[in-house]
Amino acid sequence: MSSEIERVVRSQYGSVATSGLSGEHAGVRAVAEAFGYSPEELASIPAEANMGLSCGNPTATANLKLGETVVDLGCGGGLDVLLAAAKVGPTGRAIGIDMTPQMLELARRNAAKAGAVNAEFHYATIDNLPLPDASVDCVISNCVINLALDKPAVWREIVRVLKAGGRLAVSDIALKKPLPPELGADVTAYVGCIAGAVLIEDYRRGLAEAGFAHIEVIDAGTDLNAYAKVENQSGCCSPAMDLANGLPLAADFGCCGPRTEDALHNRLAELLRRYNVNDYAASVRVFAVKPAKSR
Repeated sequence: MSSEIERVVRSQYGSVATSGLSGEHAGVRAVAEAFGYSPEELASIPAEANMGLSCGNPTATANLKLGETVVDLGCGGGLDVLLAAAKVGPTGRAIGIDMTPQMLELARRNAAKAGAVNAEFHYATIDNLPLPDASVDCVISNCVINLALDKPAVWREIVRVLKAGGRLAVSDIALKKPLPPELGADVTAYVGCIAGAVLIEDYRRGLAEAGFAHIEVIDAGTDLNAYAKVENQSGCCSPAMDLANGLPLAADFGCCGPRTEDALHNRLAELLRRYNVNDYAASVRVFAVKPAKSR
């Protein structure tokens, strides 16, 4: 089952990367603004970097400083990497990690458009980072850790790459209470960042067990129904998916053919119509610090 879920996640997010969704669409902008991005921030980066996949704005709360090295787990089209690159400046580094080749290709194009010479991108999973020990000042992520199948491994990797005193500043989805069985077992809900989320108290416990201190997991109080605003706004089609096998359906349908809706957003919108997701899940701001080495 785990390999099936990872296959579906890769395929769906690869489809989003080539769907044409961007900040030029009103619904995509509305999602980004609902989760904390200012119009000025969105105007400062290529529109294609924003595809309405956020559940917060980690760069707004990470307190990034000039010269720092920051890593974005699951960087997508580069939205947060590009904002972080501007904050850490030419003497800093902004590093994006993603397991979807289409997203990495898009992110690199967006970095070139933005002239972000201090941004770089690596193909990897977030539980096996291609970075040296104690090499990073800050780790950010935006609505991605909930998708990881082995979250304790992700948290251990973050601790490994952070310098002593380094910090974690993440936007994510966590659960207020257990999901109904039919929702928790829905692969679409997993890809839509709901079914893979853990309880808020389990999030705190997992970070503590990984070695973090000064842990905060704060309900941001935002409305998860904001995701429905993206429905039917892709500029190009993404393939509909056979969720049982994680493979595209009807591959002979070309872009902007009979299937013109973006599969991920439209299925998530349907999910939001069927359940009041805010009763179960929350957008959370997560903060934690790797303790300084003992003397």
